[in-house]
Amino acid sequence: MKSLIPVCVVVLMLAGCNSTAEVEPIPGSITYGGQPRTKLTKSPIGSTVQHEFFTGFGKARETYVLQPDRSLKLVRRDIINDIRW
Repeated sequence: MKSLIPVCVVVLMLAGCNSTAEVEPIPGSITYGGQPRTKLTKSPIGSTVQHEFFTGFGKARETYVLQPDRSLKLVRRDIINDIRW
């Protein structure tokens, strides 16, 4: 029984790491309100695009991947708190 508890804890931790939830656009994101009007026609499919902007929580850094239909898919967002004491 004692050896079962650490196994259960590890399984629960790993289950939390396997999230497939998509990152939703927020105000300031390139895809907030829909895809941009212009398409990236010269960039290779699968290339990444970085975008940085300021939010109420700090600076947001987003990563997009160019899809085969030339739309952008938001795959990652990092919020960087820029509080200086």
